[in-house]
Amino acid sequence: MSDNDGQFISEAKFLGEGYRSGLGNNPADSVFNRVLPNALTAKSDELFALARKSSLWTLSFGLACCAIEMISTHMSHHDLDRFGVVTWPSPRQADVMIVAGTVVKKMADPIKLLYEQMPEPKWVIAMGACATNGGPYYKSYSVVMGVDHLIPVDVYIPGCPPRPEALMHGIMQLQEKITMDSKKLP
Repeated sequence: MSDNDGQFISEAKFLGEGYRSGLGNNPADSVFNRVLPNALTAKSDELFALARKSSLWTLSFGLACCAIEMISTHMSHHDLDRFGVVTWPSPRQADVMIVAGTVVKKMADPIKLLYEQMPEPKWVIAMGACATNGGPYYKSYSVVMGVDHLIPVDVYIPGCPPRPEALMHGIMQLQEKITMDSKKLP
């Protein structure tokens, strides 16, 4: 290689003075690498959690204006599919329920029923101010003051309506929660 003046520059100058590859503090080969090369060692719970967090199937439950933001998160500009999140219309195969919008008392029983039809393990994301605490309809005669009065919620996403980036952040928080919960098991 040469610099702008046409003079030859040694390779050592690019890598650092006195550096030669292969020397220095290199960790010794693991016993597992010698006996079982390319083998992965981890707790089974952690491996299952890795698979779960990388393949979340959401039961998208859009009730109001937050549903438009949730739908746009699944579209090509934000592309939630790159996180392994796929929307699914049936509660029997979904493992994440996203409640997006105002929960009225008339919808309380269907939400509970859909939650009960989901297989274990299952998680719930409350998206928007209305789903978390009633939003601008707080203390209305027909609005539930947060979906957590009906079913347990794992992640709350604030905003009215929250942007698609907020939903993506909430899903990444849920993925982190799934990973951390697997490490707490005995």
